[in-house]
Parts: sequence; C-alpha cells; structure tokens
Amino acid sequence: MRRLGLVALLAWGASLMMPPALAADAPLERGPFAAALCGDGAAQTKAVEAFLHRAAEAEAAEIAWAGAALRALLDRRLACLGETALLLDRAGAAEGVEAATGTARPAAGGRSPVLGLRQRALVETASGAAALLTGPSVEARRAGLSILERRIGAVPEAFLLRAASAETDPGLRASLAAVAQSAALSSPDPARRLAAIRAVSEAPSGAAFSRLSALKTDAAYGSDPAFRSALDAALARVERAVSIGNGLAVLYNGLSFASILFMAAAGLAIIFGLMGVINLAQGEFIMIGAYATYGVQEVLRRLAPAWLDAYLLAAIPVAFLASAAVGIAIEALILRHLYRRPLMSLLATWAVSLFLINGVRVAVGSQNLQFAMPSYVSGGVPLYADFVVTWNRLFAIAFAVATLALTLVILKRTPLGLDIRAVTQNRDMAACLGIRTRRVDRLAFGFGSGLAGLAGVALCPIYSVNPGMGANFIVDSFMVVVLGGVGTVAGTLVAALGIGSANVLIEPLYGAVAAKVIVLAGIILFLQRRPEGLFAVRRRR
Repeated sequence: MRRLGLVALLAWGASLMMPPALAADAPLERGPFAAALCGDGAAQTKAVEAFLHRAAEAEAAEIAWAGAALRALLDRRLACLGETALLLDRAGAAEGVEAATGTARPAAGGRSPVLGLRQRALVETASGAAALLTGPSVEARRAGLSILERRIGAVPEAFLLRAASAETDPGLRASLAAVAQSAALSSPDPARRLAAIRAVSEAPSGAAFSRLSALKTDAAYGSDPAFRSALDAALARVERAVSIGNGLAVLYNGLSFASILFMAAAGLAIIFGLMGVINLAQGEFIMIGAYATYGVQEVLRRLAPAWLDAYLLAAIPVAFLASAAVGIAIEALILRHLYRRPLMSLLATWAVSLFLINGVRVAVGSQNLQFAMPSYVSGGVPLYADFVVTWNRLFAIAFAVATLALTLVILKRTPLGLDIRAVTQNRDMAACLGIRTRRVDRLAFGFGSGLAGLAGVALCPIYSVNPGMGANFIVDSFMVVVLGGVGTVAGTLVAALGIGSANVLIEPLYGAVAAKVIVLAGIILFLQRRPEGLFAVRRRR
C-alpha cells in the first residue's frame, strides 16, 4: 500500500510539472544534435545538457534515437565527416548510416570524436536516461536507472516523474520512486521537500534513514523550523521502524537456525537416550543427507530436467533412507560390539566421522557443492522496514515443523515408537517382555541418523555444503540434547529454540566464537542447578 501511494504521489507530481501534451512540443533536431556531438567539448556539453532538460517532454522515438547516437559516441561507433555524423555497426567499420537521415554512406575519412572526462560522464548519464525511458526490456531500463543513480543531480526531476509514471514493472517502479524521492529531497521547492520527507518516512529502511540523516547538514535544517520539525519526526519514525525490523530479522534467523538445529539434535537425542552412545558422527549424517540431495538434483538434471525445480522435495525420502542405511550399517558392524563401553563407542564414532569426511573428499572432492535454487525457496517478501521473509529459511522452518510432527507420530502412535520408549525407560524389563532390544537399537539408530539426513536437506538452500559441514552443528547438537534432557523430543525442541536464538542474538554483538562460549557457560551454570536438563525422562530401574 505504501508503494501504491508513493506511485500515486509521483503521478500527481508529474501531472503538475508536465504539460498536458508532451508530444506536441517541437521534435529534437537530429542534424544539429549530431553535429554538436562531433564538435568540441563545449558543444557536446551544451547539446547533451539540452537533451537532458528536454527529455521529460520529448517524444519516445526522439529519445530512442538520441540514446542510440549517445551510445555510439561512447562505443566509438560515431564517425564525423564534416558536419555529418555516421552511426557505425562497430568501431572502424567501412560504412555507416547518417545519424540525421538514416542514409547509408561510406565512412572513409571519418574521425571519431574525443570525449573529455566531464563530457563522458554527462553522455553516460544522458544515455542512461534514454535507456530508462525507451529500453525494450526491464533489464535494459534497470541498467539505465543504475547509471542515473550515480549522477542523480544532473537529471531533471520532471524526467524521473515521467519515467515513474510510464514504468510497467512493479519492482523497477519502486526503485524509480526511491530515486525520485532522493531527487525531491534536494528540490528548491520547500513544499516538495517536505512532501518527499514524509514519503520517505512512510517506507522506512536503512537507506531511507541514511538519506534523511544527510539532510541534517542542509542549511534549511538550521533556518527553517518547519523543515527541522518534519525531518526530526521522520528520522525518529524511520529509526524506530528499522530497529523493529532488525529485531524481527534476528528472531527470524534464530528460528530458522533453531529449526535446523532441532532436526540435527532430534536423532541424537533418541540415540543417546536409548543406547547411551555419544555419536560424534551425527554431523556426518547431516552431510550424507546434503550430498544425497545433490545426487537427486544431478539425476533430475540429466534424466528429467523439467522436474529439476522439485529436486528438494524428491530428495527428502532419498536423504532419509541414505543416512538411515549408513547409520544401520555402522550400528551393525561397529557399535553393537561396544555397548556399555561409552569411551570406546565415543572413539569409534569419532573414527567413523573422520572416515566419512575423508571418504567423501576422495570420492567427490572438498569443494562446495553448487545447488540450483528452486522457485519456492528463492527470493522473499519485504515485511517491515529492512526485514525480509526469505523463502529458503521459511522452507527450513516449515520442514522442521513437519519433521517434529512426524517424529511425534512415530514415537507415540507406532509399535516401533512404543518399543523405543519402553527400551529407553527400562531395557531389561523390555527384554523380559519379549521386545527384541538389539533390533530396536538398530532401527532407532537408523531413525536418528535419518533425521540428521533430513537436516541436510533443509541446509542445502541456506548453508555451504562440503565434507566438513557437519562439524559446525555437532557441538551445538550435543548442547541441545544435554540442555533439553536426554531422550526427550519436547526438551530437544525447547533447547534448540533457546540455543539457536541465543546464538543469533549474541553473535552480532560479540562475534561467533564468543557467542558459543557465552551460550556454553550459560548451559553449564544451568546444569549445575538442574543436572537432568529441562525435561527428564522417566526411567524405572
């Protein structure tokens, strides 16, 4: 709504500043203009400045023609033969067309005009103005606007108003509105400056705050009480909005990090709570899930490129099964021989971690993998001030919620979940009741490893994927498990939210390393008072 109001304001300003019949004015005289481009620096400057001032009223065809001549001058494709200027297809071509008439003519004996530094900057600005108003594509018009932004003071305000009212692309129209605001803030008309200050404050952002802050050095700030009052009120409003937006961004980033942390730690909590195994290879199961996602992407790229956009969704069962299969194999080959020997199981999983990391490095390489960004995780939507809801982080949050719901259903509503809870509470009694505890251990280890693989899927659109990526999450995952309470999904969720948010809140203030140290110190102090964590699992011995 703010953008629509801003565009309406610009259109109203254009209706006031432009005459009703823009095309009724005299057309641009092509011959004298082309001759001036072939002249000395003074003639070039005068002609280009006149074109900029007339651009708000000239016909689109005349602006396009002048833009072609100016681009030819910049690219050294303008050949001057006396009073005649030729447009060439390429620099040094043997033939061209007369700029004024379009007649083909040999370019033999022609010279290329010389541009001074001041003239080149002015010609680039005029060429950008022509591209902004007559460019055939949004990209061409956006490139023209980027040129104008560097020298906005040389562009008449009426031209910006015309371009904003004629633009059809919403994103480029919003960018044009921001540039027009910047120009209006320096307008000699006090009423337009006050209107521009109010318009800027209605679309708060860090850039808007910078533009308004620069006006404090303006002479009117000290001499005009109305100007000072309006500027101070606008600055206070924008600063408050930017602070709220930054706070929302921190909370949003913390929630997305906590979501991934929960998926990484949920499986670890099940394994640790059930078997008492400190699995140092849990981070590598995350890596396996990410690499399985990359494999699905490459298979779809080669066999079904039309379905490439859906590779993240297709990778969910593949990543889960790949990580679960590796986990079951490790449990069957190594860990089942080391139960009740926690130190040996710790060293064994550390060795497995090193083996998996180096095995992937040998097989695939150590470089970061390149993922195609599907449309549903690309971009975002501005919500408030500088806070943007990005789709990739929202995907991670939604994915974590779905994973939490599925995990609770499995643990609470399936025979496997009942067996896992029974063995967790009292392994010997569960065995006496006929539960095959070794089978439960194997399936639970595979299930916990598969949950880590799902975390790898959620990581792909956000973080770098390489063989050592799991090390960034293993320490935080263990802190989540210990703080939440060993073997509890609810405790894992609460601890992940707390640790993830605390890391994101502290990191901008003290740095990443200090944030982890502060969080770890807080966890240690908490565990001194409550060693069982936030939620203790009921056990019968």
